[in-house]
Amino acid sequence: MKIRINDSVQRMARVILPSFAFALLPWSVTAQEQKGVTLSGSVQSDILIPKEDTRTGAEKKEDFQTNTYVDLNLQSTHIDAGLRVEYLEHPLPGFENDFKGWGVPHFYVKGKAKNVELTLGTFYEQFGSGFILRSYEERSLGIDNSLLGAHFVAHPFAGVQLKALYGKQRRYWDWGESLIAGADAELSIDEWFTSMQEHNTRLRLGASWVNKDEPDEDIFPDPKHRWNLPRYVNAWDVRANLNTGPWGILVEYAQKTQDPSFDNSFSYDNGHVAMLSGSYSQKGLSVLLQAKRSENMSFRSRRSMSGTSTYINHLPAFTLDHTYALAALYPYATQLAAGEWAYQAELGYNFKRKSAIGGRYGMNVKVNFSYVRSIDSKWLKWGDDTYYQDLNVQLTRRLGKGFKLNLMYMNQRYNKQVIEGHGDMIRSNIFVADALMQLAPKTKLRAELQYLTTKQDQGDWAFGLLELSLAPHWMLTASDMWNCGETKTHYYQGLVTFNVGSHRIQAGYGRTRAGYNCSGGVCRYVPATKGFTLAYNYNF
Repeated sequence: MKIRINDSVQRMARVILPSFAFALLPWSVTAQEQKGVTLSGSVQSDILIPKEDTRTGAEKKEDFQTNTYVDLNLQSTHIDAGLRVEYLEHPLPGFENDFKGWGVPHFYVKGKAKNVELTLGTFYEQFGSGFILRSYEERSLGIDNSLLGAHFVAHPFAGVQLKALYGKQRRYWDWGESLIAGADAELSIDEWFTSMQEHNTRLRLGASWVNKDEPDEDIFPDPKHRWNLPRYVNAWDVRANLNTGPWGILVEYAQKTQDPSFDNSFSYDNGHVAMLSGSYSQKGLSVLLQAKRSENMSFRSRRSMSGTSTYINHLPAFTLDHTYALAALYPYATQLAAGEWAYQAELGYNFKRKSAIGGRYGMNVKVNFSYVRSIDSKWLKWGDDTYYQDLNVQLTRRLGKGFKLNLMYMNQRYNKQVIEGHGDMIRSNIFVADALMQLAPKTKLRAELQYLTTKQDQGDWAFGLLELSLAPHWMLTASDMWNCGETKTHYYQGLVTFNVGSHRIQAGYGRTRAGYNCSGGVCRYVPATKGFTLAYNYNF
């Protein structure tokens, strides 16, 4: 079991684990006799039997590799408890250096009364948009920055929510030395005024504070040179969210005190982030406009670390998370330390059925534009570099009772030097056609054709997919992503998926390319693979 626990965590565990055992004991004896006690959980196991592939650079380091997770949760009226077992003794490619091992890194006991709840153990939390605190799990990215300690939530009055927390952050199979404390307050003003409720108006105000207590650290090996590192770093956040009828507006601002770190080259400048988001949604029409400026907002539990494992906070990317393979080939990663101006605008419109443009079944059109640029020392001025640009147009139309077509065009600019640390600006155009056909009452066929054209990087790409769904149990998938530019390499895959009840089993064979897997502006490099895959998921 690869969990290394330092002295302070041991002291916390002496308080938490007896409480955990005490809470589980009566359930283990009389759970079936108690009303309102439920057991839930899940099993997720992803397996690879790898093969070497000189064409793609895929390596075979072990005969069998797996990431397996088992979650168990008990819920009752006043006490919840749970744990997660993780087995990564032979981890999937990209997880070897940090995640290798197995153990129980997630465990908690939660006591609940009428207006309060207290959690002891590991927990996740987010204040506001996450500018100063977001602890969460994203297994595909190898992120689990949960906190080990205590978490308190109270609703003392109608429309008032208070939170407080204290603990240490998980880093793979260990917990960091920094102590993290935080508090958050949210006021739902509309709950106090019936006139606001009658006019469908909601106003929420929020304020948060987070403190990091980090021990001193020798940054230079030369004892004659030392940084004067602050022991305490404070961050605060204020926000207002107003929704009235079809309109919505969110304003949020956060600031961080001096926090010299590896990310900002040990700068003593303060950090700032400001965001303005407006939306309009009415039947058939939706509009979203967003702008964000951030500077020096990398906030880690350990100042000398890099990668994605030690972030206390999170800044949304303001770029669209694409699901099509070639549209997601060059994903954007938020530049927390360098700072950025980020903008996003989206317009969606439904043309009515039997209208001149909508035709017999109607049509949906969506236009999205994202633009990210460097900052200047003057607050409202742009810097010299464009980091990312994405203009895409999607059209969805049903051409018959059993035929639905989605078309997309995307124009992208991707600054590989800024985002990945090497390369030049990549300019690309991407075309997607996605057709869904109902062949029989329980049989559907989906086909994708995609093409990416660019003169930079590895040149053009093509992608094709066929997916046959035989409800309610089977799905057969075959795909190929081909670099028809520089390498002439095919990344083919074949998958068979079987669903029954709460069980899902997927078996396949193929290649995957080396690249970045991203979600919400957070990215992780994944090496190339080739071999047989097996995935099992079960929820109960």
